[in-house]
Amino acid sequence: MSMSKLVYFFGKGKAEGTGTMKYLLGGKGAGLAEMTNIGIPVPPGFSITTEACIYYYKNNKQYPDGLQEQMNENLKKLEDLMGKKLGDHHDPLLVSVRSGAKISMPGMMDTVLNLGLNNETVKGLAIKTNNERFAHDAYRRFIQMFSNVVLGVKHSDFEFILDEVKHDEGVTLDNELSTEALRNVVARYLRMLREVERIDFPQDPRQQLKMAIDAVFESWDSPRAVTYRKLYDIPDSLGTAVNVQTMVFGNMGEDCATGVAFTRNPSTGERVFYGEYLTNAQGEDVVAGIRTPRPIMYLNDEMPEAYAQLTDIYNTLENHYKDMQDIEFTIENKRLFMLQTRTGKRTAAAAIKVAVDMVEEGLITKEQALLRVDPAQLDQLLHPHIDPRAKIEVMAAGLNASPGAVSGSVVFSADDACSWAEQGKKVILVRKETSPDDIHGMAVAMGILTAHGGMTSHAAVVARGMGKSCVAGCEAIRVDEANKRFTVGNHVILEGDIITIDGSSGKVILGKAPTIEAEMTPEGITLLGWADGIRKLRIRANADDPEASRKAREFGAEGIGLCRTEHMFFAEDRLPIMQEMILAENEVERRKALDKLLPMQRGDFYEMLKAMEGLPVTIRLLDPPLHEFLPKYEDLLVEITRLEITSENKSLRLRESGLYGVIETTKQNVTDEDTKKLAEKKKLLHKVENLRELNPMLGLRGCRLGISYPEITEMQARAIIQAACDLTKDGLKVLPEIMVPLVSTVAELKTQKELIQKTAEEVFEEKGIRVDYLIGTMIELPRAAITADKIVAEAEFFSFGTNDLTQTTFGFSRDDAEGKFLDHYVETGLLAKNPFEVLDRDGVGELVKIGTEKGRSIKPDLKVGICGEHGGNPSSIEFCHMIGLNYVSCSPYRVPIARLAAAQAVLK
Repeated sequence: MSMSKLVYFFGKGKAEGTGTMKYLLGGKGAGLAEMTNIGIPVPPGFSITTEACIYYYKNNKQYPDGLQEQMNENLKKLEDLMGKKLGDHHDPLLVSVRSGAKISMPGMMDTVLNLGLNNETVKGLAIKTNNERFAHDAYRRFIQMFSNVVLGVKHSDFEFILDEVKHDEGVTLDNELSTEALRNVVARYLRMLREVERIDFPQDPRQQLKMAIDAVFESWDSPRAVTYRKLYDIPDSLGTAVNVQTMVFGNMGEDCATGVAFTRNPSTGERVFYGEYLTNAQGEDVVAGIRTPRPIMYLNDEMPEAYAQLTDIYNTLENHYKDMQDIEFTIENKRLFMLQTRTGKRTAAAAIKVAVDMVEEGLITKEQALLRVDPAQLDQLLHPHIDPRAKIEVMAAGLNASPGAVSGSVVFSADDACSWAEQGKKVILVRKETSPDDIHGMAVAMGILTAHGGMTSHAAVVARGMGKSCVAGCEAIRVDEANKRFTVGNHVILEGDIITIDGSSGKVILGKAPTIEAEMTPEGITLLGWADGIRKLRIRANADDPEASRKAREFGAEGIGLCRTEHMFFAEDRLPIMQEMILAENEVERRKALDKLLPMQRGDFYEMLKAMEGLPVTIRLLDPPLHEFLPKYEDLLVEITRLEITSENKSLRLRESGLYGVIETTKQNVTDEDTKKLAEKKKLLHKVENLRELNPMLGLRGCRLGISYPEITEMQARAIIQAACDLTKDGLKVLPEIMVPLVSTVAELKTQKELIQKTAEEVFEEKGIRVDYLIGTMIELPRAAITADKIVAEAEFFSFGTNDLTQTTFGFSRDDAEGKFLDHYVETGLLAKNPFEVLDRDGVGELVKIGTEKGRSIKPDLKVGICGEHGGNPSSIEFCHMIGLNYVSCSPYRVPIARLAAAQAVLK
């Protein structure tokens, strides 16, 4: 197959590509092209398109026809432009080979620097630059990087040799090694490859280039890249571009440097030039954490002309792109070159502040600002922070790389983080420095602590993107990964010990520190205010107690979309009464127990409605099967067996003692007590046996429970209406909405509705006051959605319970599916997403659409919403907007996410 243009050149003020071609050139290639076109100094090179990568994977890892020829043509063009040739023994052209996907994936794919060096060209480089030390430093870096990335040799094998040579030389840093020592390192590297790995290091630069390009293509499918794409919902089909670019060197001496910077602070969003650099270093030194870099402001003291030029360029770039930029630069003999510009990764607080500030600066519109912030990022704003009143023991302090205070058990490897997390344990991943291979452990950890590395290190950048707390560059700690411990001062922290890290301040604290909830920033309030002015969907919250209701209102909820009354019965003082009601032999006994629960329920509803004064509160009647309030069948069997054995043993011991007659009375008391307890347990077991169901999700629950035991519905309706009447008498406006769950026929809803109305009338008579209330239903069965035009005759509102609707539409038991096969379905592409996390538009979504349309065909003004977990998912919210729902309901902490997502749904 022949593909037209697969390689795009850039250099000397002119590029064949533009900044709008990210889909083809990747973010890095598009940025290099755009910078070249607007006159920014960029080392020349060429970009191989993402189409070549896509073809490579679809065609048994073969290049498309014409690619090799186009690469050769562009390499020749580059050699002519630079006046150097790849592989020339006297003045060799050296290049870097870097990845660059459409969507930034920092550190996830591979890079090779100094390509073109071999045993001969290194001599030419030394003579041409008059810097033998630099030439051998570049060669040892190339051998190590190429061998690791392309040949698959472990990085640690080279580090071991390097550390030995540094020890022999009596130095601690790489840049302190002498020329002779670096020659020794190169020789030992090559010998290790030959004797241990049985690899002759490739000496042909064109072969090196072909192998490096293949390796970058291969890295698109590496485990860490695949994991990253899953975490950030990046399609596997995009592919990566490959950028081949002339090398410029930051490691030629003290008038050279390399650095990474952001046009604004990526943690706070503050409008300051923010970054780090190292003199006499190459790019990987800054992010690898081997040497701790210096803040960018000090560059003004060391190289003022380069710093002034860098400041002009970053202002130019930010004004050009109208967004915060993440830039990489190298200074070679005081001459500045730009190696990258891309939209900078940032924390939620920074994203919001940058967006709001740029509106105020006149750079972007409010609508653009709203689209700049990923709704999922808002979770970060809600991270807790250390209670300032708490007494804490700060062991050390590092860099405040990513905000939030978290506690957890210390682990020292990504694999251990995953295994501990699978056991339900909260962990802090502690490393000397992280690498892209740690991505899976970082994803499950509560936070990350590193001994080395700066604010632009791998740990810092990835943690900010994930919304994880991170303290980086905590040089005071000594990490012993092999023995799973770290020391700081007099403290020795072992695997499993609990620490707290505060990514907002950089503090590392012994033990679990008390935290308090975060509050929305002023810029966040401003941004969400703009969102509220644009969105059409109303946002409610799922809340089951007054505290959650107040928190929801604080976050901007416009009502309660789901109050699950069953959660109120699990309280320690209520569960025994609930069990008494379930164990009752007849209606009279049941009503006695329900009479005890009535004032408790009334108090619950009073506080809930009061907390949401003036806003609607949808209260779902009791939904789960009754056996959920009783002990498990298996646990009861064990308890009964234990009691029977204990009772027999007591009797045996009494008979064998010579005091049998003396303690006959005591024996009788013990036996009577045991017998009574045993009888109670057996009675409970009998009831549990009667209530056991093969498939309880589809059994006696929801409205079926209220129809079988109408006194339960009656008690709950009475408690709701009584609370509403009492609050109305107190002068408060309340809007209760009573929701009947799991309806499949209109007859079921009619039966329950009539009982609720009858009970309400009785309460109005007793209280001498009337209140407005609604009766509606939860649509969570396919039949209910399909017959919604019938059910709506008895309903004043619909609320789609998308959790159960997903289960009943797919025929999935969620607990079983997620634990056994659903992950496999998503990983293998049988399902694009977990349908319990992202609403299945084609199936479940279609039922929601059908149910809404059928209901409104009879009652055009029917209020319709959803109250499953999908109510806080941006994709699902967008769908709800598209089909014209009135509201979504989600957990209190996702209310801000839903508010922004609903506005974005309008703008998109």
